[in-house]
Amino acid sequence: MYAVITSGGKQFRVIEGQTLKVAKMTAEVGSAIDFDNKVLMVVNGDDIKVGAPFLTEGKVAASIVSHGRHKKIHIIKFRRRKHHRKQMGHRQDYTEIKITKIG
Repeated sequence: MYAVITSGGKQFRVIEGQTLKVAKMTAEVGSAIDFDNKVLMVVNGDDIKVGAPFLTEGKVAASIVSHGRHKKIHIIKFRRRKHHRKQMGHRQDYTEIKITKIG
């Protein structure tokens, strides 16, 4: 059994017990969250339920494991022969969640 949910503008295929990193959420570590209005599809064997765009009866429960920041991405802007070079970096915030139940 698996489900497809949306969080932070991205879609994730999740199964029970899976841990994944999504865009930062404001909930506390250890709290439970529900993706009840963000479930796109639920598959249980041959039984496939697809929403248009979301399922009304689909529900995915998760718990927040931790908050953190991804590895730094380096951005370099360079113009040849112009004595111009600009370096920047970016670290995206994330929330690590664990899927507890798909219903």
